[in-house]
Amino acid sequence: MPLYKFRCAQGCPDFTEQHPISSPPDTAACVQCGQPARRMIGAPALGSGASSAMRLQDTTRATADTPAVVDRIPQRKRPPAPVSTNPLHRKLPRP
Repeated sequence: MPLYKFRCAQGCPDFTEQHPISSPPDTAACVQCGQPARRMIGAPALGSGASSAMRLQDTTRATADTPAVVDRIPQRKRPPAPVSTNPLHRKLPRP
């Protein structure tokens, strides 16, 4: 169940309550004074969780903010492409 944030008109501190997503209330009783408090529009709680998929997403997002700094060009890891010995291939344009 999602958390909804409420604000009391009497100036009491904001509070949160859990309610079903299918029927969120417009008002709730304030926990301090008991007066009706209106539901506030807030940001959704996205990205919360400790699953491996969320850790991967957080790591991927972090690389955009703080990329790794290199001090030299990385070495080539794959072997060079094979060169054809066919003389007709020499006439083809090279990339």
